[in-house]
Amino acid sequence: MTQDQQSTYAIHPIDVILHKRDGLALTDAEIRAFIRAIVDRTPRKQLVTDAQIAAFLMAVFLHGLDPRELATLTEAMRFSGEVAYTEALNTFTIDKHSTGGVGDKTSLLIAPILAAAGLAHPTRDGVPGIVVPMISGRSLGHTGGTLDKLETIPGFNTQLSFAEMRDVLRECAAALIGQTPAIVPADRILYALRDHTGTVESPFLIAASIMSKKLAEGLNALVLDVKVGSGAFMPTYEKSKFLAELMVRTGETSRTRTVALLTTMDEPLGRFSGNWVEVWECVDIMKQVRHPMSADLIELTNILSGWMLHLAGQADSPEEGAKLSDEILRSGAAYKAWLKIIAAQGGDTTLFEDPASHHKPTATRILTASQSGYLTGMDCKQVGWAVQRLGAGRAIPGDPVSSHAGIEMHAKLGDKLEANQPLVTLFSEDASLLDEPEAMLRKTLQITNAPIAKQPLIREVITANSLT
Repeated sequence: MTQDQQSTYAIHPIDVILHKRDGLALTDAEIRAFIRAIVDRTPRKQLVTDAQIAAFLMAVFLHGLDPRELATLTEAMRFSGEVAYTEALNTFTIDKHSTGGVGDKTSLLIAPILAAAGLAHPTRDGVPGIVVPMISGRSLGHTGGTLDKLETIPGFNTQLSFAEMRDVLRECAAALIGQTPAIVPADRILYALRDHTGTVESPFLIAASIMSKKLAEGLNALVLDVKVGSGAFMPTYEKSKFLAELMVRTGETSRTRTVALLTTMDEPLGRFSGNWVEVWECVDIMKQVRHPMSADLIELTNILSGWMLHLAGQADSPEEGAKLSDEILRSGAAYKAWLKIIAAQGGDTTLFEDPASHHKPTATRILTASQSGYLTGMDCKQVGWAVQRLGAGRAIPGDPVSSHAGIEMHAKLGDKLEANQPLVTLFSEDASLLDEPEAMLRKTLQITNAPIAKQPLIREVITANSLT
Protein backbone atom coordinates (compact mmCIF):
# COMPACT_ATOMS: atom_id res chain seq x y z
CA MET A 1 0.00 0.00 0.00
CA THR A 2 1.35 3.42 -0.96
CA GLN A 3 1.69 6.34 1.46
CA ASP A 4 -1.17 8.11 -0.33
CA GLN A 5 -3.44 5.11 0.11
CA GLN A 6 -2.51 4.86 3.80
CA SER A 7 -3.49 8.50 4.36
CA THR A 8 -6.68 8.00 2.34
CA TYR A 9 -7.79 5.04 4.41
CA ALA A 10 -7.20 7.02 7.61
CA ILE A 11 -10.65 8.48 6.87
CA HIS A 12 -13.13 5.87 8.07
CA PRO A 13 -16.19 5.17 5.87
CA ILE A 14 -18.58 5.49 8.83
CA ASP A 15 -17.43 9.06 9.43
CA VAL A 16 -18.16 9.93 5.81
CA ILE A 17 -21.64 8.40 6.14
CA LEU A 18 -22.38 10.24 9.38
CA HIS A 19 -21.29 13.59 8.00
CA LYS A 20 -23.54 13.29 4.95
CA ARG A 21 -26.37 11.80 7.02
CA ASP A 22 -26.30 14.92 9.18
CA GLY A 23 -26.46 17.18 6.14
CA LEU A 24 -22.84 18.30 6.25
CA ALA A 25 -20.73 18.99 3.15
CA LEU A 26 -18.12 16.29 2.64
CA THR A 27 -14.51 17.30 2.11
CA ASP A 28 -12.71 16.33 -1.09
CA ALA A 29 -10.54 13.97 0.95
CA GLU A 30 -13.59 12.20 2.43
CA ILE A 31 -15.17 11.65 -0.98
CA ARG A 32 -11.95 10.38 -2.54
CA ALA A 33 -11.29 8.07 0.41
CA PHE A 34 -14.76 6.55 0.22
CA ILE A 35 -14.54 5.87 -3.52
CA ARG A 36 -11.00 4.51 -3.20
CA ALA A 37 -12.15 2.13 -0.45
CA ILE A 38 -15.00 0.88 -2.64
CA VAL A 39 -12.69 0.05 -5.54
CA ASP A 40 -9.80 -1.38 -3.55
CA ARG A 41 -11.78 -3.80 -1.40
CA THR A 42 -11.36 -7.53 -1.93
CA PRO A 43 -13.34 -10.57 -0.65
CA ARG A 44 -10.73 -10.93 2.11
CA LYS A 45 -10.40 -7.27 2.93
CA GLN A 46 -13.66 -5.35 3.16
CA LEU A 47 -12.49 -1.74 3.43
CA VAL A 48 -16.14 -0.73 3.12
CA THR A 49 -19.19 -3.00 3.26
CA ASP A 50 -22.23 -3.10 0.99
CA ALA A 51 -24.30 -1.89 3.93
CA GLN A 52 -22.05 1.15 4.31
CA ILE A 53 -22.20 1.90 0.59
CA ALA A 54 -26.01 1.65 0.76
CA ALA A 55 -26.06 4.06 3.72
CA PHE A 56 -23.86 6.51 1.80
CA LEU A 57 -26.15 6.34 -1.24
CA MET A 58 -29.24 7.00 0.89
CA ALA A 59 -27.55 9.93 2.64
CA VAL A 60 -26.74 11.47 -0.75
CA PHE A 61 -30.28 10.76 -1.94
CA LEU A 62 -31.74 12.60 1.05
CA HIS A 63 -29.33 15.55 1.31
CA GLY A 64 -27.90 15.91 -2.20
CA LEU A 65 -24.48 17.26 -3.08
CA ASP A 66 -23.27 20.80 -3.59
CA PRO A 67 -21.46 21.60 -6.90
CA ARG A 68 -18.01 21.03 -5.37
CA GLU A 69 -19.01 17.69 -3.84
CA LEU A 70 -20.56 16.51 -7.11
CA ALA A 71 -17.49 17.54 -9.10
CA THR A 72 -15.19 15.72 -6.67
CA LEU A 73 -17.36 12.59 -6.61
CA THR A 74 -17.44 12.54 -10.42
CA GLU A 75 -13.68 13.03 -10.62
CA ALA A 76 -13.01 10.27 -8.06
CA MET A 77 -15.24 7.87 -9.96
CA ARG A 78 -13.73 8.90 -13.31
CA PHE A 79 -10.21 8.06 -12.16
CA SER A 80 -11.20 4.91 -10.22
CA GLY A 81 -10.04 2.79 -13.16
CA GLU A 82 -8.54 3.18 -16.61
CA VAL A 83 -8.97 6.42 -18.57
CA ALA A 84 -8.79 6.79 -22.32
CA TYR A 85 -6.00 9.39 -22.65
CA THR A 86 -7.39 10.35 -26.06
CA GLU A 87 -5.41 13.60 -25.62
CA ALA A 88 -2.48 11.65 -27.09
CA LEU A 89 -4.26 11.62 -30.45
CA ASN A 90 -3.87 15.42 -30.70
CA THR A 91 -7.36 15.89 -32.13
CA PHE A 92 -10.76 17.17 -31.02
CA THR A 93 -12.55 14.54 -28.94
CA ILE A 94 -16.31 14.79 -28.54
CA ASP A 95 -19.21 12.53 -27.57
CA LYS A 96 -22.96 12.55 -27.10
CA HIS A 97 -25.05 10.96 -24.34
CA SER A 98 -28.79 10.37 -24.04
CA THR A 99 -30.62 9.77 -20.78
CA GLY A 100 -32.59 7.08 -22.61
CA GLY A 101 -35.90 6.69 -24.33
CA VAL A 102 -38.02 4.49 -26.58
CA GLY A 103 -36.71 4.05 -30.12
CA ASP A 104 -33.84 6.42 -29.32
CA LYS A 105 -31.19 5.33 -31.80
CA THR A 106 -29.49 8.62 -32.64
CA SER A 107 -26.07 7.30 -31.52
CA LEU A 108 -26.07 4.85 -34.44
CA LEU A 109 -26.31 7.82 -36.82
CA ILE A 110 -24.34 10.47 -34.94
CA ALA A 111 -21.15 8.42 -34.59
CA PRO A 112 -20.73 7.84 -38.36
CA ILE A 113 -21.79 11.42 -39.20
CA LEU A 114 -19.10 12.87 -36.93
CA ALA A 115 -16.63 10.22 -38.08
CA ALA A 116 -17.20 11.22 -41.70
CA ALA A 117 -16.56 14.87 -40.77
CA GLY A 118 -13.40 13.90 -38.89
CA LEU A 119 -12.07 11.71 -41.70
CA ALA A 120 -12.71 14.48 -44.24
CA HIS A 121 -10.44 16.91 -42.35
CA PRO A 122 -7.47 15.02 -40.85
CA THR A 123 -4.77 16.73 -38.82
CA ARG A 124 -1.28 17.21 -40.19
CA ASP A 125 -0.33 13.87 -38.61
CA GLY A 126 -3.08 12.11 -40.53
CA VAL A 127 -5.27 11.66 -37.44
CA PRO A 128 -8.97 12.45 -38.01
CA GLY A 129 -9.86 16.06 -37.16
CA ILE A 130 -12.68 14.87 -34.88
CA VAL A 131 -12.93 11.59 -32.98
CA VAL A 132 -15.94 10.16 -31.14
CA PRO A 133 -15.11 7.62 -28.40
CA MET A 134 -18.67 6.55 -27.58
CA ILE A 135 -19.16 4.45 -24.44
CA SER A 136 -22.76 3.20 -24.49
CA GLY A 137 -25.01 1.18 -22.22
CA ARG A 138 -27.49 -1.69 -22.33
CA SER A 139 -31.27 -1.63 -22.14
CA LEU A 140 -32.80 -1.52 -18.69
CA GLY A 141 -36.43 -1.06 -17.76
CA HIS A 142 -38.44 0.70 -20.45
CA THR A 143 -35.42 2.21 -22.23
CA GLY A 144 -33.38 0.64 -25.01
CA GLY A 145 -29.61 0.16 -25.03
CA THR A 146 -27.18 0.99 -27.83
CA LEU A 147 -24.97 -2.01 -27.03
CA ASP A 148 -27.86 -4.46 -27.42
CA LYS A 149 -28.60 -2.97 -30.83
CA LEU A 150 -24.99 -3.15 -31.96
CA GLU A 151 -24.58 -6.72 -30.74
CA THR A 152 -27.25 -7.89 -33.19
CA ILE A 153 -24.47 -7.43 -35.77
CA PRO A 154 -22.60 -10.79 -35.93
CA GLY A 155 -19.00 -10.48 -34.76
CA PHE A 156 -19.24 -6.86 -33.61
CA ASN A 157 -17.05 -6.42 -30.53
CA THR A 158 -18.21 -3.79 -28.02
CA GLN A 159 -15.75 -4.85 -25.31
CA LEU A 160 -12.63 -3.06 -26.53
CA SER A 161 -9.95 -1.86 -24.15
CA PHE A 162 -9.10 1.83 -24.25
CA ALA A 163 -5.89 0.99 -26.14
CA GLU A 164 -7.91 -0.92 -28.77
CA MET A 165 -10.43 1.92 -28.88
CA ARG A 166 -7.69 4.45 -29.64
CA ASP A 167 -6.55 2.28 -32.57
CA VAL A 168 -10.09 2.27 -33.98
CA LEU A 169 -10.34 6.04 -33.48
CA ARG A 170 -7.13 6.61 -35.46
CA GLU A 171 -8.48 4.53 -38.32
CA CYS A 172 -12.21 5.29 -38.26
CA ALA A 173 -12.67 8.50 -36.19
CA ALA A 174 -15.34 6.81 -34.05
CA ALA A 175 -15.60 3.75 -31.83
CA LEU A 176 -18.71 2.26 -30.24
CA ILE A 177 -17.89 0.36 -27.05
CA GLY A 178 -19.31 -0.66 -23.69
CA GLN A 179 -18.11 -0.17 -20.15
CA THR A 180 -15.54 -2.87 -19.35
CA PRO A 181 -14.70 -3.84 -15.74
CA ALA A 182 -11.61 -1.62 -15.94
CA ILE A 183 -13.57 1.52 -16.93
CA VAL A 184 -14.95 3.52 -13.97
CA PRO A 185 -15.27 0.46 -11.67
CA ALA A 186 -16.65 2.66 -8.88
CA ASP A 187 -19.71 3.34 -11.01
CA ARG A 188 -20.35 -0.38 -11.54
CA ILE A 189 -20.40 -0.93 -7.79
CA LEU A 190 -22.55 2.08 -6.96
CA TYR A 191 -24.92 1.47 -9.88
CA ALA A 192 -25.62 -2.11 -8.82
CA LEU A 193 -26.49 -1.06 -5.27
CA ARG A 194 -28.57 1.97 -6.29
CA ASP A 195 -31.08 -0.40 -7.86
CA HIS A 196 -31.52 -2.23 -4.54
CA THR A 197 -31.57 0.76 -2.20
CA GLY A 198 -34.26 3.01 -3.68
CA THR A 199 -31.71 5.62 -4.76
CA VAL A 200 -31.81 5.22 -8.56
CA GLU A 201 -33.67 8.51 -9.05
CA SER A 202 -31.15 10.74 -7.26
CA PRO A 203 -30.14 13.38 -9.85
CA PHE A 204 -26.76 13.78 -8.11
CA LEU A 205 -25.96 10.07 -8.36
CA ILE A 206 -27.24 9.94 -11.95
CA ALA A 207 -25.08 12.93 -12.91
CA ALA A 208 -21.97 11.43 -11.30
CA SER A 209 -22.61 8.07 -12.99
CA ILE A 210 -23.09 9.52 -16.47
CA MET A 211 -20.39 12.16 -16.32
CA SER A 212 -17.70 9.94 -14.77
CA LYS A 213 -17.97 7.52 -17.71
CA LYS A 214 -18.08 10.25 -20.33
CA LEU A 215 -15.22 12.27 -18.86
CA ALA A 216 -13.10 9.10 -18.65
CA GLU A 217 -13.01 9.30 -22.46
CA GLY A 218 -10.83 12.42 -22.26
CA LEU A 219 -13.34 14.68 -24.01
CA ASN A 220 -12.94 18.22 -25.24
CA ALA A 221 -16.72 18.58 -25.53
CA LEU A 222 -19.92 16.70 -24.74
CA VAL A 223 -23.51 17.09 -25.96
CA LEU A 224 -26.24 15.70 -23.71
CA ASP A 225 -29.71 14.66 -24.86
CA VAL A 226 -31.89 14.86 -21.73
CA LYS A 227 -35.36 13.46 -22.32
CA VAL A 228 -38.57 15.07 -21.08
CA GLY A 229 -42.13 13.78 -21.38
CA SER A 230 -44.00 10.56 -20.65
CA GLY A 231 -41.17 8.35 -21.90
CA ALA A 232 -38.39 10.13 -20.00
CA PHE A 233 -36.56 8.58 -17.07
CA MET A 234 -37.04 11.68 -14.91
CA PRO A 235 -40.71 12.13 -13.96
CA THR A 236 -41.11 15.88 -14.55
CA TYR A 237 -39.76 18.60 -16.81
CA GLU A 238 -38.32 20.43 -13.81
CA LYS A 239 -36.39 17.37 -12.65
CA SER A 240 -35.06 16.70 -16.15
CA LYS A 241 -33.89 20.31 -16.38
CA PHE A 242 -32.25 20.09 -12.95
CA LEU A 243 -30.35 16.96 -14.01
CA ALA A 244 -29.26 18.67 -17.24
CA GLU A 245 -27.95 21.66 -15.30
CA LEU A 246 -26.06 19.40 -12.89
CA MET A 247 -24.33 17.61 -15.76
CA VAL A 248 -23.49 20.79 -17.67
CA ARG A 249 -21.99 22.37 -14.56
CA THR A 250 -20.02 19.19 -13.76
CA GLY A 251 -18.66 18.94 -17.29
CA GLU A 252 -17.65 22.59 -17.40
CA THR A 253 -15.95 22.28 -14.00
CA SER A 254 -13.88 19.45 -15.50
CA ARG A 255 -12.90 21.76 -18.39
CA THR A 256 -15.06 19.90 -20.90
CA ARG A 257 -17.35 22.12 -22.96
CA THR A 258 -20.81 20.74 -22.19
CA VAL A 259 -24.23 21.48 -23.68
CA ALA A 260 -27.55 19.79 -22.80
CA LEU A 261 -30.66 19.72 -24.96
CA LEU A 262 -34.02 18.94 -23.35
CA THR A 263 -35.80 16.85 -26.00
CA THR A 264 -39.37 15.58 -26.13
CA MET A 265 -40.01 11.88 -25.52
CA ASP A 266 -43.81 11.60 -25.65
CA GLU A 267 -43.77 8.90 -28.34
CA PRO A 268 -41.20 6.46 -29.74
CA LEU A 269 -38.50 8.15 -31.80
CA GLY A 270 -38.55 7.13 -35.43
CA ARG A 271 -40.19 4.11 -37.00
CA PHE A 272 -38.93 1.12 -35.02
CA SER A 273 -38.26 0.27 -31.37
CA GLY A 274 -36.28 -2.87 -30.59
CA ASN A 275 -32.75 -4.03 -31.38
CA TRP A 276 -32.02 -5.16 -34.95
CA VAL A 277 -34.99 -3.17 -36.28
CA GLU A 278 -33.40 0.04 -35.00
CA VAL A 279 -30.11 -0.82 -36.73
CA TRP A 280 -32.10 -1.52 -39.90
CA GLU A 281 -33.83 1.89 -39.68
CA CYS A 282 -30.52 3.74 -39.27
CA VAL A 283 -28.85 1.84 -42.11
CA ASP A 284 -31.79 2.71 -44.35
CA ILE A 285 -31.38 6.40 -43.51
CA MET A 286 -27.65 6.28 -44.24
CA LYS A 287 -28.46 4.58 -47.58
CA GLN A 288 -30.96 7.34 -48.48
CA VAL A 289 -34.09 5.29 -47.76
CA ARG A 290 -36.01 7.87 -45.71
CA HIS A 291 -39.31 6.49 -44.41
CA PRO A 292 -41.82 9.19 -43.33
CA MET A 293 -41.95 7.69 -39.82
CA SER A 294 -38.21 8.36 -39.44
CA ALA A 295 -38.51 12.13 -39.94
CA ASP A 296 -38.29 13.01 -36.22
CA LEU A 297 -35.28 10.71 -35.79
CA ILE A 298 -33.46 12.40 -38.66
CA GLU A 299 -34.33 15.86 -37.35
CA LEU A 300 -33.08 15.14 -33.82
CA THR A 301 -29.94 13.45 -35.15
CA ASN A 302 -29.07 16.49 -37.24
CA ILE A 303 -29.71 18.88 -34.36
CA LEU A 304 -27.50 16.93 -31.95
CA SER A 305 -24.80 16.38 -34.58
CA GLY A 306 -25.06 20.06 -35.45
CA TRP A 307 -24.17 21.05 -31.92
CA MET A 308 -21.26 18.61 -31.93
CA LEU A 309 -19.94 19.92 -35.25
CA HIS A 310 -20.28 23.47 -33.96
CA LEU A 311 -18.41 22.75 -30.72
CA ALA A 312 -15.71 20.98 -32.74
CA GLY A 313 -15.21 24.07 -34.87
CA GLN A 314 -16.63 22.55 -38.06
CA ALA A 315 -19.64 24.93 -38.21
CA ASP A 316 -20.16 28.56 -37.21
CA SER A 317 -23.43 27.79 -35.42
CA PRO A 318 -25.47 24.76 -34.32
CA GLU A 319 -27.90 25.52 -37.15
CA GLU A 320 -25.11 25.45 -39.73
CA GLY A 321 -23.87 22.27 -38.09
CA ALA A 322 -27.31 20.66 -38.50
CA LYS A 323 -27.24 21.49 -42.23
CA LEU A 324 -23.75 20.02 -42.55
CA SER A 325 -24.91 16.89 -40.70
CA ASP A 326 -27.76 16.35 -43.14
CA GLU A 327 -25.41 16.92 -46.10
CA ILE A 328 -23.09 14.22 -44.72
CA LEU A 329 -26.05 11.84 -44.32
CA ARG A 330 -27.34 12.50 -47.83
CA SER A 331 -23.90 12.24 -49.45
CA GLY A 332 -23.36 8.65 -48.34
CA ALA A 333 -20.24 9.59 -46.37
CA ALA A 334 -21.85 8.58 -43.07
CA TYR A 335 -22.69 5.13 -44.49
CA LYS A 336 -19.09 4.64 -45.63
CA ALA A 337 -17.87 5.67 -42.15
CA TRP A 338 -20.40 3.25 -40.57
CA LEU A 339 -19.11 0.32 -42.62
CA LYS A 340 -15.55 1.20 -41.68
CA ILE A 341 -16.36 1.32 -37.93
CA ILE A 342 -18.29 -1.97 -38.00
CA ALA A 343 -15.51 -3.76 -39.90
CA ALA A 344 -12.80 -2.38 -37.58
CA GLN A 345 -14.67 -3.80 -34.57
CA GLY A 346 -15.12 -7.23 -36.16
CA GLY A 347 -18.69 -6.89 -37.42
CA ASP A 348 -20.19 -8.52 -40.50
CA THR A 349 -20.98 -5.69 -42.93
CA THR A 350 -22.68 -7.91 -45.52
CA LEU A 351 -25.95 -7.72 -43.55
CA PHE A 352 -26.34 -4.07 -44.48
CA GLU A 353 -26.71 -4.86 -48.16
CA ASP A 354 -30.31 -5.90 -47.35
CA PRO A 355 -30.99 -5.20 -43.65
CA ALA A 356 -34.71 -6.01 -43.95
CA SER A 357 -33.89 -9.63 -44.82
CA HIS A 358 -32.07 -10.07 -41.50
CA HIS A 359 -35.25 -9.23 -39.55
CA LYS A 360 -36.60 -12.67 -38.64
CA PRO A 361 -39.22 -12.61 -35.88
CA THR A 362 -41.20 -15.83 -35.57
CA ALA A 363 -44.39 -14.11 -34.41
CA THR A 364 -46.02 -10.85 -35.51
CA ARG A 365 -49.30 -9.09 -34.81
CA ILE A 366 -50.83 -5.88 -36.18
CA LEU A 367 -52.85 -3.55 -33.97
CA THR A 368 -55.37 -1.43 -35.86
CA ALA A 369 -57.24 1.76 -34.99
CA SER A 370 -60.53 1.04 -33.23
CA GLN A 371 -62.15 4.17 -34.68
CA SER A 372 -61.53 7.11 -36.96
CA GLY A 373 -59.97 10.21 -35.43
CA TYR A 374 -56.57 11.47 -34.37
CA LEU A 375 -53.79 9.78 -32.42
CA THR A 376 -53.65 12.24 -29.52
CA GLY A 377 -51.86 10.53 -26.66
CA MET A 378 -49.92 7.65 -25.18
CA ASP A 379 -47.83 6.89 -22.12
CA CYS A 380 -44.51 6.45 -23.93
CA LYS A 381 -43.05 4.66 -20.92
CA GLN A 382 -45.79 2.03 -21.25
CA VAL A 383 -44.93 1.65 -24.92
CA GLY A 384 -41.33 1.03 -23.85
CA TRP A 385 -42.45 -1.59 -21.36
CA ALA A 386 -44.47 -3.28 -24.11
CA VAL A 387 -41.30 -3.48 -26.22
CA GLN A 388 -39.48 -4.95 -23.22
CA ARG A 389 -42.22 -7.56 -22.66
CA LEU A 390 -41.89 -8.66 -26.29
CA GLY A 391 -38.32 -9.69 -25.44
CA ALA A 392 -36.36 -6.69 -26.71
CA GLY A 393 -35.38 -5.37 -23.26
CA ARG A 394 -34.49 -6.55 -19.79
CA ALA A 395 -36.11 -6.09 -16.39
CA ILE A 396 -32.85 -6.59 -14.48
CA PRO A 397 -29.17 -6.44 -15.53
CA GLY A 398 -28.05 -9.70 -17.13
CA ASP A 399 -31.39 -10.71 -18.63
CA PRO A 400 -31.09 -11.97 -22.22
CA VAL A 401 -32.61 -9.85 -24.98
CA SER A 402 -34.07 -10.80 -28.34
CA SER A 403 -32.50 -9.45 -31.50
CA HIS A 404 -35.74 -9.47 -33.47
CA ALA A 405 -38.40 -8.45 -30.92
CA GLY A 406 -39.83 -4.94 -31.07
CA ILE A 407 -42.48 -2.77 -32.67
CA GLU A 408 -43.06 -0.73 -35.80
CA MET A 409 -45.17 2.41 -35.34
CA HIS A 410 -47.44 3.31 -38.26
CA ALA A 411 -48.62 6.68 -36.91
CA LYS A 412 -47.27 9.64 -34.98
CA LEU A 413 -49.02 11.82 -32.42
CA GLY A 414 -51.38 14.18 -34.21
CA ASP A 415 -51.84 11.95 -37.25
CA LYS A 416 -55.35 11.51 -38.67
CA LEU A 417 -56.49 7.89 -38.66
CA GLU A 418 -59.20 5.82 -40.30
CA ALA A 419 -60.92 2.95 -38.52
CA ASN A 420 -58.99 -0.33 -38.88
CA GLN A 421 -55.87 1.48 -40.09
CA PRO A 422 -52.67 -0.21 -38.83
CA LEU A 423 -51.28 1.50 -35.71
CA VAL A 424 -48.52 -0.78 -34.47
CA THR A 425 -46.92 -4.02 -35.62
CA LEU A 426 -45.55 -6.24 -32.84
CA PHE A 427 -42.56 -8.54 -33.38
CA SER A 428 -41.38 -11.35 -31.12
CA GLU A 429 -39.47 -14.60 -31.19
CA ASP A 430 -42.11 -16.19 -28.95
CA ALA A 431 -45.81 -16.06 -29.89
CA SER A 432 -46.82 -16.39 -26.23
CA LEU A 433 -45.27 -12.99 -25.54
CA LEU A 434 -47.63 -11.05 -27.82
CA ASP A 435 -50.79 -10.82 -25.70
CA GLU A 436 -49.59 -8.70 -22.79
CA PRO A 437 -47.83 -6.05 -24.94
CA GLU A 438 -50.92 -5.87 -27.19
CA ALA A 439 -53.13 -5.16 -24.15
CA MET A 440 -50.66 -2.55 -22.87
CA LEU A 441 -50.60 -0.76 -26.22
CA ARG A 442 -54.36 -0.86 -26.70
CA LYS A 443 -54.79 0.67 -23.26
CA THR A 444 -52.34 3.53 -23.74
CA LEU A 445 -52.89 4.59 -27.38
CA GLN A 446 -55.58 7.29 -27.39
CA ILE A 447 -57.69 8.19 -30.44
CA THR A 448 -59.99 11.21 -30.19
CA ASN A 449 -62.08 13.31 -32.56
CA ALA A 450 -60.01 16.48 -32.26
CA PRO A 451 -56.30 16.93 -33.07
CA ILE A 452 -53.71 18.10 -30.52
CA ALA A 453 -50.82 20.54 -30.51
CA LYS A 454 -47.59 18.57 -30.25
CA GLN A 455 -44.66 19.66 -28.10
CA PRO A 456 -41.61 20.85 -30.07
CA LEU A 457 -38.82 18.31 -30.43
CA ILE A 458 -36.32 20.61 -28.68
CA ARG A 459 -37.74 22.14 -25.51
CA GLU A 460 -34.71 23.99 -24.17
CA VAL A 461 -30.92 24.22 -24.53
CA ILE A 462 -28.73 24.43 -21.41
CA THR A 463 -25.24 25.86 -21.75
CA ALA A 464 -22.69 27.19 -19.27
CA ASN A 465 -23.97 30.71 -19.96
CA SER A 466 -27.55 29.77 -19.10
CA LEU A 467 -26.70 28.35 -15.67
CA THR A 468 -27.77 30.49 -12.73
